[in-house]
Amino acid sequence: MEMMEDVVIVGAGIAGLATAVALKRVGVRSLVLEKSQGFRATGAALTLSPNAWIALDALGVSHKLTPVYVPSLKAYVTDVSTGDVQQVFFPVTNNGSTGQGVRTIHRKALLEALAEELPADSIRFSSKLAAIENQEQGGDASIVVVYLEDGTTIKSKVLIGCDGVHSVVARWLGLAEPVHSGRSAVRGLAVFPQGHGFKQEVHQFADEGKRAGFAPLNDRELYWFLVCKEENMTGEAEQIQRQVLEKYAENFPPVYLDVVRHADLSILTWAPLIFRPPWRVIFGNLDKGNVTVAGDAMHPMTPDLGQGGCSSLEDAVVLGRHIGNSVIKSGGLIVPRDMAKAIDDYVKERRWRATLLITGSYLSGWMQQGGGKWWLKFFGDRIFYKYLFGWLAELVRYDCGKLPAISS
Repeated sequence: MEMMEDVVIVGAGIAGLATAVALKRVGVRSLVLEKSQGFRATGAALTLSPNAWIALDALGVSHKLTPVYVPSLKAYVTDVSTGDVQQVFFPVTNNGSTGQGVRTIHRKALLEALAEELPADSIRFSSKLAAIENQEQGGDASIVVVYLEDGTTIKSKVLIGCDGVHSVVARWLGLAEPVHSGRSAVRGLAVFPQGHGFKQEVHQFADEGKRAGFAPLNDRELYWFLVCKEENMTGEAEQIQRQVLEKYAENFPPVYLDVVRHADLSILTWAPLIFRPPWRVIFGNLDKGNVTVAGDAMHPMTPDLGQGGCSSLEDAVVLGRHIGNSVIKSGGLIVPRDMAKAIDDYVKERRWRATLLITGSYLSGWMQQGGGKWWLKFFGDRIFYKYLFGWLAELVRYDCGKLPAISS
């Protein structure tokens, strides 16, 4: 079977669905290809900072989530070995206007809020990418041909890879594979049927080579995590939970251990933390003609600033803005040769922003889990949380802009 589409997006995660919504807002139809049989909600939950809410405002979906999730105004960071507690206040404003603060939300809720904005036939599940081919059409124009494993051939004027850290599209562009950070993470939800009793505040616990924490999602559920140096946690969820309790967090405060004991084992996950080194984003091929990448396919990063999902939403709005402006100038048409310039402009805008976020996330993680060296501990306790953390937090005060308005 052969199909023709204006835009094909590979991956129905946050970046893919948000990009499809952004394109719909500017009058461009896209087809989203997802290799799984349904939406993947790996990670259970995520934290969205003010920059993400600005992007969701531009996409027209923030109003679905803000009534459900309450912002957190501060976090408590406890040094497990000394008992010292640092307070960290979260930003609640952006560019002088009232922002949405920092909210921890269910990943599935975000995916569903985005998917509801799209026509039912715009997402095709069980569609695994097999190969990509670029066909020249004469002049500067080209068409991308996507081959699926089920034998389907799709010709498209634009191809956007939102297919995660091991992106097929990124590999086709020539981007080097992400590398391991030397750390891994366990993530899950804790469920307290009678209520957990915590205020809407984030709690983190730092020890030598380990960091853990939890944040309320609502009155009964908490998102929790543990990050440690690279370990091979194998086995079922119950075994991973036992390792956290008995090996990795055995000296952590009882309040954290109780949260882990209440874990919903059906969605508990373990995964190594990987990232794309910043110089590979600076010098890498992030686009080729009318093909590009967004989200983790472009800039996988460690979760230490909580910017993976946030930056994916930024990507969607920026890409939608450049493609939308090009389409408006062309009288509502997608002109392949014009798409190459729109995509190149998108890459130029996102390249350094992504590099900064990757670098800031890695440095934040290294500082918080750098080990037991006295000078590093002193630097972290006396300088990092008091000064540098605030500077890194400024990265979330970012406005990705708005989508262009199209005439009826």
